Amino acid sequence: MLLDPGVIVPSPATAPFAADRAPGWIGVAPGAPYFVDEAGAPWTPIGQNDAISWPELAPLYRRRDPEAVERHLRGLKAQGVTCLRLMLEYAQGRHRYLERPTGRFVPAMVQLWDDLFALCERTGLRILLTPVDTYWTWVRFRHHPWNVGNGGPLANMRDALLRGVTRAAIKARLEFAVRRWGGSGALFAWDLWNEIHPAQSRDSTDGWDDFIHDLSGHVRGLEQRLYGRSHPQTVSLFGPELILKPHLAPAMREAVFRHPDVDFASLHIYAKGSIDNPRDTVAPALAMAAIVAESIGEIRDGRPFLDTEHGPIHAFKDRHRTLPEPFDDEMFRHCSWAHLAAGGAGGGMRWPNRHPHVLTAGMRRAQQAMVGFLPEIDWPRFRRRPFGAGLRARHVHAVGCGDERQALIWLVRRDGLGSDGRLREGLVPVRTSVAVPGLADGRYRVRGWDTLRGEAAETMAAEAAGGMLHFTTAELTSDRAFAIAPAA
Repeated sequence: MLLDPGVIVPSPATAPFAADRAPGWIGVAPGAPYFVDEAGAPWTPIGQNDAISWPELAPLYRRRDPEAVERHLRGLKAQGVTCLRLMLEYAQGRHRYLERPTGRFVPAMVQLWDDLFALCERTGLRILLTPVDTYWTWVRFRHHPWNVGNGGPLANMRDALLRGVTRAAIKARLEFAVRRWGGSGALFAWDLWNEIHPAQSRDSTDGWDDFIHDLSGHVRGLEQRLYGRSHPQTVSLFGPELILKPHLAPAMREAVFRHPDVDFASLHIYAKGSIDNPRDTVAPALAMAAIVAESIGEIRDGRPFLDTEHGPIHAFKDRHRTLPEPFDDEMFRHCSWAHLAAGGAGGGMRWPNRHPHVLTAGMRRAQQAMVGFLPEIDWPRFRRRPFGAGLRARHVHAVGCGDERQALIWLVRRDGLGSDGRLREGLVPVRTSVAVPGLADGRYRVRGWDTLRGEAAETMAAEAAGGMLHFTTAELTSDRAFAIAPAA
């Protein structure tokens, strides 16, 4: 059921997404740091950040052209995309507020989300949903309905995590969303708070644990009462803060990587210089791999980890530069495979940082190529750990993770960067020997994957003995991924 345009304060009790007719829900795999559907089959988040006011979803507002949005979503699904990360309210402008005033939900916005959830159910896409766009809410707070000057509960965003009246407004927004859309399997997970930040609690992490516990318990308890189950939860952090505020980093790590109430860990990976303002397409991938491996090392209970924002934010936002498309396509592909091979779930979720604010066709092809590779790994039984320096290869950078029966490796050439920062075309192909640690003794199948064409490049047999497996690649010119599994 969709809203009548005349409704002023739609009731969440009119939720059109009943749990008994929704597509299957996604959960964390029992005993493995990945995701599965209700049948226990692997499900991998492949997608990016989008926004309700960006070009591809904007036609949903006031139903200007919902058919165009449906065509777009079906196209994404056909290319292997499974998930979009979205904010219930994207506050860069003044015409997409979810509530106006606080507590009164805008009918046109509720209509938009009703339509979007219905389209995602029809197309089989899922949404990683966060209630607040904290960046633009902060930057343009004087216009925001939460501002006391506009009748809201908050005088300053520096108190956002501290004020009880603001907490009540956040929980009321989440409750509305849970009641109206939480019954849908099109909802993958909740990012309970986008980019939790010390500045939102007066340059402190005091109260973070309680804030997360309160929101998590509110959402999970309500979902359990309404639907008998709950969607996975996370809380995201702007990753550079772990370096910029070393005195607060231990508490931030505890909240983001180990909070007992959330189900998976997420970080926004904007490594300074390499990812946020890249000069070549390899350094960003190596930074991505290092941060993913470090993040996994912070997790104690085997929960999944995924990057939920990355991209050339400094180049785009501060230097007003859109990366050349061929360069950005290659950087995107490299970062995606580095994320997956280091042990992250999926290829990470790019913030476009382009004009227009959408992914390129080349980036979509890279996602589709990764989707073709995914069946090579038994994800629900892959208890991976990053290899780090234990993985060795000649002539190439090597990123990988594995357990005692499977391994995932990505290799990229050390040499051959051109003046434009990309790997040069026509590089002399090289073979490289690879040493993979940690596999149980026995025979294995090694499947090489062409990350550009999205097809198998080579298959060979190899034997592990004494805790090490050795193989030699066929000739490679740029990069290649490998899946290693028991030969049987």
